[in-house]
Amino acid sequence: MNVGVVVLAAVGLFLSAFFSGSETGFYRATRLRLVLDARSGDVVARLLLWLMNNPSLFVATTLVGNNSANYLASLAIVLGAQAVFPGPGQAAELLAPLVLAPILFVYGELLPKHLFLNAPNRLLRLSGPLFLVFVVLFFPVAALLWLFNYVLARFFGEAPQEVRLKLARRELRRILEEGHAVGILHPSQRGLAQGIFAVANVPLLRYVAPITNLPRARADMSKDAVLRLANRYRLATVPVESAERPGELIGYYRVVDLALNPSPEPGPLLPLMDIPDTISHLSALMRMRSGGHELAKVVAGEGECLGVVTADRLTDALWRSRRE
Repeated sequence: MNVGVVVLAAVGLFLSAFFSGSETGFYRATRLRLVLDARSGDVVARLLLWLMNNPSLFVATTLVGNNSANYLASLAIVLGAQAVFPGPGQAAELLAPLVLAPILFVYGELLPKHLFLNAPNRLLRLSGPLFLVFVVLFFPVAALLWLFNYVLARFFGEAPQEVRLKLARRELRRILEEGHAVGILHPSQRGLAQGIFAVANVPLLRYVAPITNLPRARADMSKDAVLRLANRYRLATVPVESAERPGELIGYYRVVDLALNPSPEPGPLLPLMDIPDTISHLSALMRMRSGGHELAKVVAGEGECLGVVTADRLTDALWRSRRE
């Protein structure tokens, strides 16, 4: 058999294993370790981190590389079959790929993926320089695929920023799981982190209570009347509307403050903070906790009050989403 055919087959098999393993290592590698290596001055780690922040380019390069490797391997098999079984028949050319397919699958796909799955950071770090060379070599073709993917994402799919956030969120989840496995994190801490991941991008409007269905006190009600209202509806915070303009919320009481206050008067109202309806659950909870607010008014862009939301309800959603 011609030596060139053997070399061609070896190159095709190597490239298939290289790109298949690199793809697995890319999605399995620990982003935090790459960040630390990049900050320490590692140039390869910086470039790999840049690829992680631009996953479309990585996927495009891998796609071009895998197709090139498959073409070289197929070409080598056909040329080898022609050299071993010369003649006008095409049976050898058809049977040779079927016979060698298990070898290509095991050594070109299965084995490298298994190796990169078990040691992603180490192998990705070793293969990083060569992969970056292929990024440069395949860039003209990969750039076209990258651009095509970007156009499709703009109209039909997810934005690149959303893809990056998903990769980062999945990586952080894996770090927390590893921390729990070695005993660093308590189960409740891991559960809280899972709840945060589940509700991080959930719209705030899902947790808003409309004013029309909201039990509320009037500004001129006595302390005992407010406590009876809170006891009837099992409220920890009682929204208060204006006595002159029913339906207009002007503040709220905390039931625990009313119960502990020996004065017969309810005392001053706590201010209601305004939260836009366009932010997420987690952003709203962080704003309320940082400002020390238990109740907030959710407003639309024109200033229209859509309802209220409590910090307790937003907090309970973290644990509820974990159980679900």
